[in-house]
Amino acid sequence: MYQYTDFDRHFVRQRAAQYRDQLQRHLAGQLGEDEFRALRLQNGWYVQRHAPMLRVAVPYGELSARQLRQLARIARDDDRQPDGPFAGEGGYGHFTTRQNLQFNWIPLARSADVMDKLAEVDLHGIQTSGNCIRNITSDCFAGIAPDEAIDPRPYAELLRQWSTLHPEFAFLPRKFKIAITGAREDRAATAWHDIGLQLVRDAAGAVGFRVAVGGGMGRTPIVATTLSEFVPWQDILLYIEAVVRVYNRYGRRDNLYKARIKILVKAEGARFVDAVAREYAQILGGDEAALLHRIPQAEFDRVAACFVDPAGLRPHATGGAQGAAPVARWLQRNTHGHRLPGYRAVTLSLKRAGQAPGDVTAAQMEAAADLAERWSLGELRVSHDQNLVLPWVAEDTLFALWHAARDAGFATPNIGLLSDLIACPGGDFCALANARSIPVAAAISERFEDLDRIEDIGDIDLHLSGCINSCGHHHSGHIGILGVDKDGKEWYQVSLGGSDGSALAPQPVPGKVIGPSFAADEVADVVEAVIETYLARRDGRERFIDAVQRLGLDPFREAANAVRRATAAAPLAA
Repeated sequence: MYQYTDFDRHFVRQRAAQYRDQLQRHLAGQLGEDEFRALRLQNGWYVQRHAPMLRVAVPYGELSARQLRQLARIARDDDRQPDGPFAGEGGYGHFTTRQNLQFNWIPLARSADVMDKLAEVDLHGIQTSGNCIRNITSDCFAGIAPDEAIDPRPYAELLRQWSTLHPEFAFLPRKFKIAITGAREDRAATAWHDIGLQLVRDAAGAVGFRVAVGGGMGRTPIVATTLSEFVPWQDILLYIEAVVRVYNRYGRRDNLYKARIKILVKAEGARFVDAVAREYAQILGGDEAALLHRIPQAEFDRVAACFVDPAGLRPHATGGAQGAAPVARWLQRNTHGHRLPGYRAVTLSLKRAGQAPGDVTAAQMEAAADLAERWSLGELRVSHDQNLVLPWVAEDTLFALWHAARDAGFATPNIGLLSDLIACPGGDFCALANARSIPVAAAISERFEDLDRIEDIGDIDLHLSGCINSCGHHHSGHIGILGVDKDGKEWYQVSLGGSDGSALAPQPVPGKVIGPSFAADEVADVVEAVIETYLARRDGRERFIDAVQRLGLDPFREAANAVRRATAAAPLAA
C-alpha cells in the first residue's frame, strides 16, 4: 500500500482543519447554506433524505486493517442519529461500486470530528463529490492477479496525487471518473468511465496506456471510445490533461443531463478526437508548465516502492484446504488465483440475509480487520462488486481462514452468483432516488438463497439502481433493474444482456429493457421467470449471458409479462 509521507499527512490534516473552520462558521450563521454546500461537497459531505452522508475515499480500493478499524470506530461512535424519528439508526457503513465507503447517519455537527479521525489513519473524503476528478478506481486484484501484465497501482496513486485539488479541474462541467487496469481481464469496468486506462506494452516492450474516453451510464449509457492505442507512461498525465482541458472548455454547462464528457464525445465525434490531439501536441511542444507533469522516473520509483510485495510473505506449499462440500464450494467461489505460488486471494462476501448489499456494521468491520491482520498481512481490498478481498492468503491457511470467516459471517460461497448482487442505497437514503433498492434486493436474495439452486444457475451479474444516475450500474448487469417514479409510485424497469466487459462477457454493452415497468412486488417474480426460462432453454451448461445473446429478448420478455399482476392493468408504466 502507498505510505503517506509527512507532506501527505500535513495536507490531509490541514484540509480537515480548514473544514472545521468552515463548519463552525456555518453553524454560527456566518456562512450561508449555499456557500457551505460547495465546501462540504468538496470534502464528501452530502445531505441525503434523512441525514448527512459522508463518502470516504478508498483510493484504488486498498485499505489497511488499521484504517478499517478506524472506520469501525466512526460507525460505532459517530454514525448515529441522536434524536428525532430515526434516533439510534446507524452504526454501519456501505461499500460502493466505486470502492468507497459511505456513512449515512453522521450528524453534521460531528462532521469535523470525523474528518480528524479519518486524517489520523490517512483517510479523507476529498473529491468524493463535486464536479471534479473523483476517486481513481482499479482492479481489486491489482498487483496479485495471475493475468496481470503491469501493476496499475503506482500509476493510480500518481493520478490521485496529480488530480487532488487540481486548480484547473476543480469546477468541471460535471463529475469525472477514471479507472485503470493492467490485467488481461477488465475487472475495473474501464469502458464505463469518463476515462478508462489499460496498461499495455508496445512492440519494443515499453510501457504505456490505451486510453478510452467518454464512457458512462446514467440517462444515456455509452461505452467509451478509444482515443489512443499507446500513450507512453511518462506522458499519461499530459494526455489526460489534454482530454480534461478540452472537456472543461467545451462541455455543456447549461444542461445538467448533457454535461458529462460522454455527451461531448458522442456529439462531436472526430472533432473531439482532433481537439484532444491538438491540445496534447501543444503541451508536448512548448507548454513548459504542463511539461512539469511529465512523470520523472525517480518519482515513479518512489511511489512504486510502496507497492512491492509486503513484508512477511514466505514460501508456502501449494494445495491448501480440502474437505467437505461447504469448504469445497467456498474454495471454488470465494478464492481466486494468485501470481505467487502457494497464495490465494479470498473474497469476504458482504451479501447476506438481513443486510443491504455492501453494508457492514461496526462489529463486522472489526471482524474483517481481524481476518486481514491474521491471514492477509494487514491488507484488504474493496471490490467493484461491493465485497471485501484479502489479497495475501497462504493456501495452507485457507481451511483455518474459512472457519474464521464463517464464524464472522463472511463465508457465504456466492461470489459471482445471483445473490452476489450489486445495489445502491436507493430511496431509503438517497435524496435523488426515485425508488427503493434495498427491499427489492432483499426480496431477490430471499428468493434465491438456496446455494445449490444458485450454483446450478451459475455465473450471473444482477445490478440494481434506485434512479437513473445508475450508482448500482444497472446498465451493465446481465440482469439490470432500475427504479423509476410514475405518479408518485415506485416502478422498476428490467433490462437484460448488459456487460461491464469482464470475462463473462468481454464486450461491454448496455442491457436492453424488456418492456414496461413492473411493480415492486413483481420484481422478484420477474427475475425468477427470467431465470426459469434460461434454465429451460440453455444449451448444456451455457451461461446466462450467452443464452440471452443466443436466444434474444423475446422468450424472456414473454416470461416476464406472464407474471404481471398490478401492472397487467397498467401497461403505461415506463
